[in-house]
Amino acid sequence: MARELTIIQVDAFTNTPFRGNPAAVCLLEEARDDQWMQQVAREMNLSETAFLRKQKDGFELRWFTPAVEVDLCGHATLASAYVLWEDQYLSWDEQAHFHTRSGLLTAERQQDGWIELDFPTKLEEPATPPPDLLRGLGISSAEYVGKNVFDYLVEVDSEETVRTMQPNFSLLETVSARGVMVTSRATTSGYDFVSRFFAPQVGVNEDPVTGSAHCCLTPYWSKKLDKHEMMAYQASARGGSLRVRTNGDRVKIAGQAVTVMSGRLLV
Repeated sequence: MARELTIIQVDAFTNTPFRGNPAAVCLLEEARDDQWMQQVAREMNLSETAFLRKQKDGFELRWFTPAVEVDLCGHATLASAYVLWEDQYLSWDEQAHFHTRSGLLTAERQQDGWIELDFPTKLEEPATPPPDLLRGLGISSAEYVGKNVFDYLVEVDSEETVRTMQPNFSLLETVSARGVMVTSRATTSGYDFVSRFFAPQVGVNEDPVTGSAHCCLTPYWSKKLDKHEMMAYQASARGGSLRVRTNGDRVKIAGQAVTVMSGRLLV
């Protein structure tokens, strides 16, 4: 008889089903090989599938897109923490500890029900845009172009430019980076900055809400706006809200989550 594992789909950075960024969370009873995890992620066909395995001092956490394993993922970490509390693997007042390719990450539930992640900053430095970057975004110029260890950051002139952008993903796929953050100051009331995130090179043309991008966007806009705490909106078709703040060489990224599906994965 086939064994069964629990797999849960959670929409992260939203409290409304079918918005925010969906992630699958698979709870492992024992270590599984990389190829099997990649096949599960390809089968789920979401921007990320998270794999959790209990350890003495927390949980091992790994993230896979349909194409590759990644070093850091915010929304699937938020989804994983939400599952651990909702399904009573942890009590609501316990902090979640995740051992990952980016070191120890933690999550804790705030009094208002939001979940706050503690992530490392990923600062950018000014960079010369490669030929296909701006062309791939469909723009002729940018206010600023920078690059960090993962991605390019492109600041544009307005929120309208961010929202109406129609990238050429074939061109963006040639850009040597995990992805491209496009951002501007917000004109929508209640938000400080907006962004979108494109990552065709790792199999995700547009990511609905990208927590890890805010490891760079948060310190970037904190310095520009001279603000410690900010509200961010990722202006994808699904959309999502993030409450962010700087904390030395760490970034605090908070969001909400909601379960939309729970099932059995046959092994």
